[in-house]
Amino acid sequence: MECYRIDESGYTGFDLLNQKQPFQGATAIAITDDEAARLIRDHFPKLKAAELRYRALSRRRGNHPRLLGLMRDVLTDHKCVTHVCNKRFLLLLKFLDYAVEPFYYERNLDFYENGQNYALASILYYIAPQLLGADAMISPEKAFQDAMKLKTPAALADLVACVRKARWQELPEAMGPLARFAAPECLAAIATPGVTTDIALEIVIALITRMEAMTDGAYRVEHDQSKNLLTYHNFLQQQIDHRGHAEFQQSKIASIRFPLKLTAVTQVDSKDSPAVQLADVMIGAVVEVSKRLSNRITDGLDPQDVLSLYADDQLIHMLPSLDIEGQMAFRRGSQASALIDYYSKHFSS
Repeated sequence: MECYRIDESGYTGFDLLNQKQPFQGATAIAITDDEAARLIRDHFPKLKAAELRYRALSRRRGNHPRLLGLMRDVLTDHKCVTHVCNKRFLLLLKFLDYAVEPFYYERNLDFYENGQNYALASILYYIAPQLLGADAMISPEKAFQDAMKLKTPAALADLVACVRKARWQELPEAMGPLARFAAPECLAAIATPGVTTDIALEIVIALITRMEAMTDGAYRVEHDQSKNLLTYHNFLQQQIDHRGHAEFQQSKIASIRFPLKLTAVTQVDSKDSPAVQLADVMIGAVVEVSKRLSNRITDGLDPQDVLSLYADDQLIHMLPSLDIEGQMAFRRGSQASALIDYYSKHFSS
């Protein structure tokens, strides 16, 4: 049975405003440990460390050609998908999910139609200071994250107060439900036990979508024993156990169907799994490139050298974009609202 090896990078749980780790992602590779070990020997024949780790290797410029060669072989000869996301952008999407969408839902309006929530989150990400006032979204974002974690009346009241301090009338579609109405349905959604700003589920869904498309029959997943990946493990196991029949279109190129072809998920020690170590290299490089492209760091692999290795269907990114028309066209016909309802009904967070 085909086996995908998974590793992640950038996980900070509920805290999506972490300045040191602004990006989060994961890679899945269909490769055996024997083949992975051979690739590692071919590209790093003098490696003495017990485990191949991207961060350790990328610090030395002399390792860069070998890292690029290793990645090229993985992407050319093996099924592989990497998902990376901007965590602040995901937090804004969560804000729209819980602090805005329930207001529209109560009025029988599909807030997610044609991916307009992605367009609105991008506007908030890039243009909020000009529209709402300098630093206008910083306090509401922090207050929203705190309210999702604490779920106390005081935290909810602080969120409403922060939103009202902004020039919310400039973007009432996003800010009005809380600023104008302190919408009870939105506050109740934020206060719901179990809901969180953790985005592990979103990353798991993205990986599953591609693994299901790349694989004809049943397959399984192995991942590292790290505490971070326990969250991914639990989400994967829930979806393996689910036997319902349903299918949802997420975009022009992505859909998900239940029951899954995924049949098992197990944890392994990455020191004993060269394949998991390769997944660490792949996601480590993409997260590093994301930091370089956003001018957060200046060292590491050249972004264009890395991105040129990937085919379009090997890299999924959840990043803000001001190409509003392009975003909405890409998600035209999306069944996002139905998929969210399905997950809310059948899967716990």
